[in-house]
Amino acid sequence: METKIQPEYYLVEAKMLPEIFIKVVQAKELLQTGEAATVGEAANALGISRSAFYKYKDSVTPFKDMKGGHIITFNITLLDKKGALSSVLSVFTDTGANILTINQSIPINGTALVTISAETTEMRITVEELLSELQCTLGVKKVDIAAG
Repeated sequence: METKIQPEYYLVEAKMLPEIFIKVVQAKELLQTGEAATVGEAANALGISRSAFYKYKDSVTPFKDMKGGHIITFNITLLDKKGALSSVLSVFTDTGANILTINQSIPINGTALVTISAETTEMRITVEELLSELQCTLGVKKVDIAAG
């Protein structure tokens, strides 16, 4: 029976890494965002070879992508009013929260439940302040944190 060797990880300051590692991460970002359609296009844009990209792509990941982050899921009861959801989404955008998922039920008896999961790491206000702003938003009846 073959024993599988577990990978070993190190946390290294980016300025100490060989330039190729940084460029591989940048190439992965170009592909992920759609700024490059192919590995060849991403590699050419950064001045690296495709073989270098493939050699390191599974072994180099920014620390930001590896940490858990702060994802919070909100349950928001909205009144069935035109623009209510748009107003809620604007609050998230204005505070720097990054919306990951949105799920809205069909309105019943004049209200609809909206579940929003958001990455809050880059928010410029506290979660408590976000809850307060959401609660004061036109068309919002109730706001709760479901998870996070």
